[in-house]
Amino acid sequence: MRSSRRAPLPRTFTRIAWSSVTTQMAEQIALVAVPLAAVLLLGAGATETALLQVAQTLPFLVLALPFGLIIDRTSPRRVLLASELLRMITLGSIVVLIAFDALSLGALLALGLIGAIGTVGVSVAVPSAVPRLVTSERLMDANRWLELGRSAAFISGPILAGAIVSATNASTALVLATIACAAAAALLIRLDIPRTTTSPHTSPWSDAAHGIRYALGHQLLRPMILTSTVFNIGWFLIQSVFVVYALEHLTMTPTTVGITLGAYGAGMVIGAALSGPLSRRLRFGLLTVLGPAGGFIAAALMVATLWIPAPAFALASFFLFGLGPVLWTISTTSLRQAVTPAAMIGRVSSLVVVSTYGARPIGAGLGVVIAATVGMAWCIAAAVVVFALQLLVVLTSALPSVRELPSLAQPAAR
Repeated sequence: MRSSRRAPLPRTFTRIAWSSVTTQMAEQIALVAVPLAAVLLLGAGATETALLQVAQTLPFLVLALPFGLIIDRTSPRRVLLASELLRMITLGSIVVLIAFDALSLGALLALGLIGAIGTVGVSVAVPSAVPRLVTSERLMDANRWLELGRSAAFISGPILAGAIVSATNASTALVLATIACAAAAALLIRLDIPRTTTSPHTSPWSDAAHGIRYALGHQLLRPMILTSTVFNIGWFLIQSVFVVYALEHLTMTPTTVGITLGAYGAGMVIGAALSGPLSRRLRFGLLTVLGPAGGFIAAALMVATLWIPAPAFALASFFLFGLGPVLWTISTTSLRQAVTPAAMIGRVSSLVVVSTYGARPIGAGLGVVIAATVGMAWCIAAAVVVFALQLLVVLTSALPSVRELPSLAQPAAR
């Protein structure tokens, strides 16, 4: 087992991993630059930035499962490549509108919605590709590599975007994000991912229903999906108003906002680095508890800023939001890939994407309603209740009782 961990992962996985890192960098730059453009160029407030979050996350509710079906019937490669090109085009369009002083909130909302379709494709295809490229005993290694790369993007992307916006403008940051999407697409052009053999007589509707029944009926997959849903509702209650909250209530600058958001990535890097030693020392099920527990503590720290408006508390909160949940992501993604048959991995992954990202417009929508009616401070207060609920879901499920990652042979590229 020790030699297996030291052996290099397949080259096909390395290409998709570097593509994932690059596209995550583009996404993180855009997630900071776009709301800052809305606030600084269009004078948007908390309600408008929350609406922008809704537009950028709504496609996950509608399109994740269709993407999963396409992947299970073909291969993740086409979905990945088309998704990256779509993201590149929409980000470039925002740059052009800014250059011609033609950007409006409506255009920003529409392009955010269209670009999010590409994000859906990437989010479903990458975890679906991993068990086709590596053997089951290398799942933790592969997912740890992906999370380390994603964590690096979560650190450098927001900091870089905040610094660029402060020094120049949002358009420059979005140009960089567009270039990153193009680089990610270039890495995928010659990528070879094994196809799944499916029956040509199977109805897509029956395939979708079968995948849903399997995931929701599984004692381990079901609490993963529910926990991800509740977690992301709370996460986007905070995210939907944080930029405005930080600028107005915490008197932060665009640069310090970027640094604070980058602390999320710093927590992810440390969490991903610790996942290996922790997985060897702790029972596997305990790893699935650390993430939700970290989310609850982070939410409590953010609530404290209502009374003590210290940017350091917000920074510590985002750090913990990265540290704990990355352990959840690595452990539960590996567990999901191990217990799911290869021919169903796209559909099951798409359901997890729906629970993870599809819950975000719900959280952002709640943010719109709460911010518009009783104020953005109540979004922060409501989030801590939601994070307490997601911790309760995990503690009362079968996940903490899992002693080790199950071994399941799946086809892998050599």
